This record gives sequence, C-alpha cells and structure tokens, in this order.
Amino acid sequence: MKKFFITGFLMGAIIFGIVGALAADLVASPNPYPVKLDGNDVSIEGYSINDYTYFKLRDISAAVGGFDVDFKDDTIILSSEADDSLEIEDQGMFSSGGTVTEPVEGKFDETTNWLDNTRAGNTAHVDHANVLYQIPENETGLPMVFLHGYGQSRMGWMTTPDGREGWSTSFLRKGHSVFLVDQPRRGEAGATTAMTNDNIDTWSAESKEYMPGDQAWYTHFRIGRVAPQRYDGSQFPEGEEAQDQFFRQMTPNTGSFDMAVNTAAMDEVMKDVKTKTGKKSIYVTHSQGGAVGWNVDTENVAAIVAIEPGGTPEIGSEQYKKFLDAKIPMVIYFGDYIDNGPEDIQSTGFWKSVRDGAVAFAEQYNADGGNCTVINLPDIGITGNSHFMFQEKNSEEIAGHIKNWIKENVK
Repeated sequence: MKKFFITGFLMGAIIFGIVGALAADLVASPNPYPVKLDGNDVSIEGYSINDYTYFKLRDISAAVGGFDVDFKDDTIILSSEADDSLEIEDQGMFSSGGTVTEPVEGKFDETTNWLDNTRAGNTAHVDHANVLYQIPENETGLPMVFLHGYGQSRMGWMTTPDGREGWSTSFLRKGHSVFLVDQPRRGEAGATTAMTNDNIDTWSAESKEYMPGDQAWYTHFRIGRVAPQRYDGSQFPEGEEAQDQFFRQMTPNTGSFDMAVNTAAMDEVMKDVKTKTGKKSIYVTHSQGGAVGWNVDTENVAAIVAIEPGGTPEIGSEQYKKFLDAKIPMVIYFGDYIDNGPEDIQSTGFWKSVRDGAVAFAEQYNADGGNCTVINLPDIGITGNSHFMFQEKNSEEIAGHIKNWIKENVK
C-alpha cells in the first residue's frame, strides 16, 4: 500500500480537531515507521490517519534546521532559514572579573623596563574570564552564555572536528546572541600568578612538563574504547583528520583550577552580559563547566542548559535552594554509551552515576515546585552521542531540541 507523508501540524490538538471535523470514524495511531535524515535516524513523532502520516512542524524543523516555527496571534508562523547568510549587528571581546596583584617590591624603572628581571614595581592583571560575543541583527531570543569543560576552551562551541558550524553559529541563526567564555587560567584568559600543578596537566607539583592525555580523554569521553576506534553507531565524525582536529582543541590550565576564582569571574561575566543586553542569560555549560554553573549567582540567569555536567547540586543544599527559590528552569542532556557502555571501563560507571544523580536531582527539584528535565538522548531516539554531542554529526538535531525546550520553558 502506498503511504503518504504530510508535514501538517504544529500541535496535536490541531490535527485531531481536523480529524473530528472530517469524519468521526477516523483513527489516529503513532507512526510505526523509522525516519532517516541524510542516512541518520532522527526522532520525529508522527501519527498515521487514513493512510496519511502527519508530523509536527517543530519536529521537522528541529531535524532539518530549515525553518523556525511559532504560534502568535492565532497564526502559525513559519520563518524560512533557506538563506545561509547571517547578519551580525555587533561583535567583540571583553574580559570580566579578575584581580590585580600587588606591585613587586621596589620602584619601577621605565628606562630599563623589561631588562630589569626583578620586575620591581610591576603588577599583573590575572584570573579574569575572557568573552567573545556576537549579536545577530535579527535577535529574537535571550542571550546565551557558553562555558566549556575541562581541557577545552570556547573553540569547542565554535566549530566541529569535521569543520561544520558549531553551536555558537547555530544559535545565532536561531536568534540568540552568543557569549563564548574562556574561563580563568585557560585559553585567552591564561594570565595567573602561578603555573598549574593540577595532576591532569602536569606530572607533579614540581614539574613543568605537560602530561599527555589524548587516549585518556578519548576513552573517558565515550567516543570509543581506544582511539581511533569508535563505538558502534557513533555520531563522532569519522577519519584521522577529524580526530586530529578534536585532539588539537584540547588545552591545559595555565594555573591550577580554583572554583572560587572561576565562580567570581563567571558572576562578573553574567553581570556584564546583562549590562550589555539588558537581559538575563541562558547559561549553557559543559562537563566541568557545569560545576561552575551551579555555583554562580542566580540574579542574572534565566535558565541553565547543562550538557553532561560532572554532577548536580546536592538535594537540599544551598546550591539547590538558590535555584529553586529563583525558579530557574533547567535541562540536562546525556548522550549514549552509558547504560550500554563497556562495563570494564571505569568511566562507564562514573557517567552512569552522574546521570542517575541528575535524574534523582530533577525528580526532587520538580517535586519541590521547580522545573528540571533530564534528557537521556537514547530514550528519545537520538543515539550514538558521546560527551561531545555538540560537536558530532547530529549536533544540529540536538540544538533544535534545545531550542524547542527554550521556547516551551524559558520566559
């Protein structure tokens, strides 16, 4: 039997109203057929009615990234994104927070300046965050502040290992200003008072030699068991060139990680974004950046989107209460190879514990009147993602899912 596929409704209520008007004996049933986009499985909910299959416009938009869908003044509004051009109204860089050291003992001698190795009278501006921002001409949503995880910089939001547009450009196209942060002691915010002795980056507290970690990152991030292997069904870009580009994104701390320093700088970032835009921000964090995200002041936060954070606030803690009191909506995303990861790899148990902890957190947060959703991507039919879902082949589908969550939950 020939099947017909129709992209026809914004919300379920619309199609069922049509059905009722046409014929009382028509029966709607969930679409049983898988849907593929460019050879990849996509999660698009559909209903079969009288041999026609109907899909939600928003689901198709999220999958193909081809148009925006809204409902305003009793009108369904479709905004085409067929034109690849992107007009930027304003862009630039600034630093937020940080401190200034006390002058080195002695008087600065301007005649010798750099030749005076005592650095007498010199100060240093240190421990700030650095922010690269872009504001689209057609700004329709709240600003988004992106904070990277350990071993990363803002570069991870800007591109993918196979050279596609990163989430920063994706969300610009979706109408959001983007503010991309390099946290203190990392990337372009590297100035600090003492070199790192973190045991992830150096051999010891006394060592100045960088500790290699390509293979450890690869396995821990659930890309594959051992590089360059990829797990079955992986969405991580194929090939030696993509893997090489991914590894070259990794960057160490210049100084040891300090939660108080990072939190203070990020509080200033959020204030500066509010001053610049007049709006609270959607705070997008990844991995270790999630821990910093839970520590910031909620005053300038509109919502939190946490991509596989290393943990969630302890239920009942001050962290927990401040978000609950501020009524901050949250969504937390986890990828694949957690429930189905290799049991003999320690990281599998680690990520399962983190994910299950987030589920427990969300259940209690919601029971206490909050709004937190945990998205386990395989549960909604999106499979093959590692810890770096925003850099993988289906990154745009996940960005579309986030955009829809923002529309439904962030006011």
